[in-house]
Amino acid sequence: MITVDSIQALREQVRQARQNGQRIALVPTMGNLHAGHMSLIETARQHADFIVASIFVNPLQFGPNEDLDSYPRTLADDQDKLRAAGCALLFTPTDALMYPQGMAKHTLVHVPDVSEGLCGGSRPGHFDGVATVVSKLFNMVQPDLAVFGEKDFQQLAVIRKMVSELNMPIEIIGAPIVRDTDGLALSSRNGYLDAAQRKTAPALHECLQQSVARIQSGERDYNALLQQTAAALIAAGMQPDYLELREAYSLQPASADSRQLVILAAASLGKTRLIDNIAFAVNP
Repeated sequence: MITVDSIQALREQVRQARQNGQRIALVPTMGNLHAGHMSLIETARQHADFIVASIFVNPLQFGPNEDLDSYPRTLADDQDKLRAAGCALLFTPTDALMYPQGMAKHTLVHVPDVSEGLCGGSRPGHFDGVATVVSKLFNMVQPDLAVFGEKDFQQLAVIRKMVSELNMPIEIIGAPIVRDTDGLALSSRNGYLDAAQRKTAPALHECLQQSVARIQSGERDYNALLQQTAAALIAAGMQPDYLELREAYSLQPASADSRQLVILAAASLGKTRLIDNIAFAVNP
C-alpha cells in the first residue's frame, strides 16, 4: 500500500490504475479504524480492483463543543490494518490542503431535506461539512464507486442525494452495520466508554430491536411506541437525543401506510454520543 498526502501524487496513482483498466473505489474515513471500517474495505474489494482509502478528521463537520481535538488519531495502526485488508492507496490530506483559504469563507455543499432533523438537527452544519468534504474527495479521486457504512444512515442518504442531484458519475454502496457480539454497533467513539458504560451501551440496539418487533407484529401507534422506547432508554441510563421512525428511502416521517421503514436513535451515555438504526419492512 502506498500512502500519499498531496493531490498530485493521489491523482498520479489513480491515473496509473485507471490506465491499467482497474475499477476505482473510494472509502472515506476519519481514521481510528476498527472492524467496521475493514468491512467497508472488503465491500469495496467486491466491487472494484483498486481501493483508495482516505483518512481526514474533517474540522468542518465538527461543532464548537464537539470532540475534534480529542478525536483519536492512530495513523500507524490504521496503515497496518488497511495494508492487511488489501487497500492499494491511502490519502492523508492535511487541513491546509483541504481548506487552503481556511473554512470561514470556503464554498459549502448543502443537501436540503434529508440533512434536516435527526443528527442534522442536533449538530447544525454537520452535514454541510460532510457533503463538502466528500464532494472534494470525489473530485480529487474521481472514483467509479464509493462505500459508506449504514450505521450513519442519514449521512448515507445525504451522499446519495448529493451524487444523484449533482450528476456525479459515482456508484454509492451502503455497507451493513458491523456489531460486537452483544449487538453494539462498532464506532470509534465506543473507546470513550468506561467499563460500566460499555456494559450498558448494547441497550440502545436492544430497545430498537424490541420496537421493530412490535411494529412487525402489527402495532401502529408509533408515537406511543417511541415514547415507551425512549423511556426504556432512560431507564437503562441513557439520555436520548432523538428517536424517530422514518421512511427508509426518503427519510420522511413514517405513516401507517409506510412499508419500508427505519428506526433511528442517538443517545448519550455519559459524555459519549451513540447512534444506531434498524431498517426493516412491514406488511400491509
